[in-house]
Amino acid sequence: MFKDVVTTAEELRAIFGAPHERAVKKDRGRLDRHTREFIARSPFLLMATAGAAGRCDVSPKGDVPGFVLVLDDSHLAIPDRIGNNRIDGHLNIVENPHVGLIFLIPGREDTLRVNGRACVLRDAEILARLAAHGKPPKVAIGVEIEECFLHCAKAFKRSGLWERERWPDVTGLPSMAKILWEQIDLQSTASCSVEEYERDMEDRLRKGLY
Repeated sequence: MFKDVVTTAEELRAIFGAPHERAVKKDRGRLDRHTREFIARSPFLLMATAGAAGRCDVSPKGDVPGFVLVLDDSHLAIPDRIGNNRIDGHLNIVENPHVGLIFLIPGREDTLRVNGRACVLRDAEILARLAAHGKPPKVAIGVEIEECFLHCAKAFKRSGLWERERWPDVTGLPSMAKILWEQIDLQSTASCSVEEYERDMEDRLRKGLY
């Protein structure tokens, strides 16, 4: 399928050259007052993991700004809010602790990247500090920071992600419920109509955030 594949670090450096000195030096290896404030204002992050066999997963995590708990300059705790119980990232972490995070702030085009080693926590004290609407999470993802740096805005400027006038027209794009209804073949089993499935998904979203 793919031809002329690059397979070595030497080939990559021949194509791209060396990184700018500032790009190398910007990794602080730990949080400082600037990156702490970025996390405090971020309501959304993406968490990348890989299992022992290399199986990869990227999972979105979101809540009110500052939902991630900064324990100190080298440790974070991410609450695990109610989900679908696939726990793909959790399963990867217990096999392979390496994790990558990207923190986003709506309207801001640079992002914060954090890489490190993760674990699945049942620490009651930390879970209590991560409670939302009076409900602590069942577990949290603890992260020991190894790399921490800001990422420039080029991808956001090219994509216009925060510019409403550049958003694509989604007219005619089926809803998630409609797509799943077809993919899971619910229509052939006659278990419910697509309209019933839509209502069920909306109800579970409304009642199952916390």
